[in-house]
Amino acid sequence: MLIQLIEWLREQMGHLPGAGLFQYISFRAGVAMILSLIISLIFGGRIIKYLRRLQIGETVRDLGLSGQKEKEGTPTMGGVIIILAILLPCLLMARLDNVYIVIMVVATSWMAIIGFIDDYIKVFRKNKEGLSGKFKILGQIGLGIFIALMMLGSKQVVVRMDLHEADDFGLTANEMIGDTILIMSADGLEVLERKGDFKTSLTNVPFFKGNRFDYAQLLPMAKEAAIPMAWIIFLPLVIFVVTAVSNAANLTDGLDGLATGVSGIIGITLLVLAYVSGNAIAAKYLGILHLPGSGELVIFTACLLGATLGFLWYNAYPAQVFMGDTGSLTLGGIIAALAILLRKELLIPILCGIFLVENLSVILQVSYFKYTKRKYGEGRRIFKMSPLHHHYQKMGMSEVKIVTRFWIVGILLAVATILTLKIR
Repeated sequence: MLIQLIEWLREQMGHLPGAGLFQYISFRAGVAMILSLIISLIFGGRIIKYLRRLQIGETVRDLGLSGQKEKEGTPTMGGVIIILAILLPCLLMARLDNVYIVIMVVATSWMAIIGFIDDYIKVFRKNKEGLSGKFKILGQIGLGIFIALMMLGSKQVVVRMDLHEADDFGLTANEMIGDTILIMSADGLEVLERKGDFKTSLTNVPFFKGNRFDYAQLLPMAKEAAIPMAWIIFLPLVIFVVTAVSNAANLTDGLDGLATGVSGIIGITLLVLAYVSGNAIAAKYLGILHLPGSGELVIFTACLLGATLGFLWYNAYPAQVFMGDTGSLTLGGIIAALAILLRKELLIPILCGIFLVENLSVILQVSYFKYTKRKYGEGRRIFKMSPLHHHYQKMGMSEVKIVTRFWIVGILLAVATILTLKIR
């Protein structure tokens, strides 16, 4: 919003001191992160006091975990702090006519509403089950469909490729969005490259030469039908990713600072991925897809990072506030949406490895319990308790140690994710 206002003022006044800084994504991202931190730190404290006055406290079931009952009454629904700290700076510093920003603002608001309703039912209706699981899933499916259709339908969501490279994937000049882009020599006399913007189902794939894969190759259709038909595969994939990551983030939010810290680490990684994907030189050097316009997501991820760091100030052990489903479902949805938009969804098992393991621990525990109950008449367990962080609590490990070690593993996974850009 602010950059459009500054550009309008420059047109009216001719010159505006310092206005040129706002042309740089790095400057706007830095300002957005600072604003996000300020909002989460300053307004976060006031929101926590307000939640206390409303007596919006966590109701804790006795599961026999150390320090569990001390959390009783801690304000929940603190995810509101994260959401405000993401959206307000983003709306100020990002270009609101950018389709990637529009998608992320909608995705954040969408998941925030679902999470808020869930927390509202738990806190005010005193129903510990919260929003019915089928309504949560329907909301997540709806968001997945929205993201997929926007990627399919918007002419701003394209891949910029050299025409020779595009030909290797069966893309012709007739399928380009707009005119051919000429990359000229320094003296302007020689054409170095001819590029075009293509609507395509290409995505980045790690560990393979070429670092890219076309979903259209999975369907033995005629060439003219292959790309549209590829979305029959892509649409369910997007829905699955959004649902899986948002629910996994929700499961991970069981210890003070755990989900917040892990999400912040993932946010840093996504910031790097957004920068290199939106930068023509970096994308060419790394051999990844160049996504024009996606550089604006650097600003959004900077807001995500600032919001999680600011919230961690209050959410670190001993927590003064819990994010609730308002925060955890929203963070999961944001991370999934960013990975999909940056065409790095196949990196999610590495990038979100903590979320994946937490989710798998629950699935394995429940499945094994049901299987042994049918076979032996008595349910047996793989872990002392699931999700996995509670297993370590049952083993007598302190909450702070568990969270710190999960953060360390999260950092290792983040580094591994970035390394995949060159390992192929």
